[in-house]
Amino acid sequence: MPIIVNIDVMLAKRKMSSGELAEKVGITPSNLSILKTNKAKAIRFSTLEKICEVLECKPGDLLDYER
Repeated sequence: MPIIVNIDVMLAKRKMSSGELAEKVGITPSNLSILKTNKAKAIRFSTLEKICEVLECKPGDLLDYER
C-alpha cells in the first residue's frame, strides 16, 4: 500500500507509549496497532484529528505516500 503511517515516529518524538496514545484518543490498542502496521484500509477524520491533537502534529506528519 503506498500510504505509509508514521505514528511510531511521532510516538518516539513525543516519548509516548502506544497504550497511552490509544487511551487519550479513545480507541482500542488493537485498532491503533492496525494503523501503526499499515494494515488499516481507512481512518476516520475524527480519529485522525484526535491523534494529531494528542501528538501535537499535523496529518502530514503521520501520513506519507510512496509509490
